[in-house]
Amino acid sequence: MSRTETEDGGRLAGVSPEVRPPGGPAGARNVPFIVGGNLRRLRKAHGLSLERLAELSGVSRAMLGQIETAKSVPTVSLLWRVADALGVPVATLVASESEPLAVVLSRSGASLLVGSEGRYASRSLLPHGRAASTGFFELHIAGSHREACPAAPIGTRHSLVVAHGSLTVSIGDETPIALAEGDAVAFEGGTPYAIENPAGSEAIAYLVVVSPTP
Repeated sequence: MSRTETEDGGRLAGVSPEVRPPGGPAGARNVPFIVGGNLRRLRKAHGLSLERLAELSGVSRAMLGQIETAKSVPTVSLLWRVADALGVPVATLVASESEPLAVVLSRSGASLLVGSEGRYASRSLLPHGRAASTGFFELHIAGSHREACPAAPIGTRHSLVVAHGSLTVSIGDETPIALAEGDAVAFEGGTPYAIENPAGSEAIAYLVVVSPTP
């Protein structure tokens, strides 16, 4: 996910992406408090000061403090950076409550990470707070859109499969990889990559991200 650096931790494709929680406008009003509470809890559980988390994530101490006190709604790229620093999936930061043993992840109740003016959307397919080293996401990429993504920490592993349409995946300076429907690619973190939909209609893919274990 490309970004132009700003104090708030970055913007996707020149715009501020959204975190869309379930529950419509009421849910949106709760986002700062949910994210802020989760960030404070996770930071303290890791024994990190705001200064140390700022060093690890590259997000300023002032911005982290504003998020924890619900004075700022973070962008998607900022959430990724903070989640990487804490070693948790992004979904853990937007989780509103603990989950029971069996969880139905309904589409209507999903929290979407939306960027690039709605041309790229990601939905977590794992219950919030579980499998902290693994992320599983449903991606929707609009036709003729290219989404640039920052390098994940070295040791991170990605597996992406195209469920509908076709995609081209570019990893660093390597030759772009064309994927037809049903094709998959696995690649390591540490290098920026991009996902492009060369067709005119929306493509859907599923991405598994496995973070390095401490």
